[in-house]
Amino acid sequence: MSLSFDVFWSFRSPYSYLVTKRLVRLVEEWDVTAVIRPVRPLAVRTPDHFVRMDPLWRPYLFLDTKRTADYLGLPFARPRPDPIIQDPQTNVIAAEQPYIQNLTHLGIAACRMGRGLAYIDHVGSMLWDGTVVGWDQGDHLARAAAAAGLDHDRLQAMVDDDRDGCEAELQANEAALRAAGHWGVPTFVFEGEPFFGQDHLDVLLWRLRRHGTARRSSGEAVDG
Repeated sequence: MSLSFDVFWSFRSPYSYLVTKRLVRLVEEWDVTAVIRPVRPLAVRTPDHFVRMDPLWRPYLFLDTKRTADYLGLPFARPRPDPIIQDPQTNVIAAEQPYIQNLTHLGIAACRMGRGLAYIDHVGSMLWDGTVVGWDQGDHLARAAAAAGLDHDRLQAMVDDDRDGCEAELQANEAALRAAGHWGVPTFVFEGEPFFGQDHLDVLLWRLRRHGTARRSSGEAVDG
């Protein structure tokens, strides 16, 4: 019995990157569809969140994300440049966010093309695996899109031609995330039940199996 679940995911979230390879494998191995729903990072959705947070939060985040990457055997480095514009001392978020806004709209366009999971996999790796400096320059985005089976220029044209539609879809994704009962990413939602965090992917699979999902016989992935 084929089942589907929503994936709320952000290009600036290290934990979103850290779960994606396992998410790809899950969809390859099990008869399920991951419906990718890109959202902006919490720093942009709720700008005062990081101003109010405990000062211990950021150093622990740096420690835990590197440790988790090491545990999973994944290369890891923070994107250069940061996809959001934020004062590193005060954590104040800039009013204009051209990097993350366009990246997220590109993700929405990729989902419209039926290649959302492949796109977040390859673009997420390009941002976070430490192999690229200046991801916003040159052909880095184009090469990542090509690896996902997409043409970057076509995606960008889709975004430029329907910026309002992409923004409406983005806001609908963010509203759906909260309606499902959470605010963070990555969050997986199956039949209204949220599973927050990269460490809950196995719990999601447990729930899917209890609802009858089975292993694929062909190993062919279904994108979303």
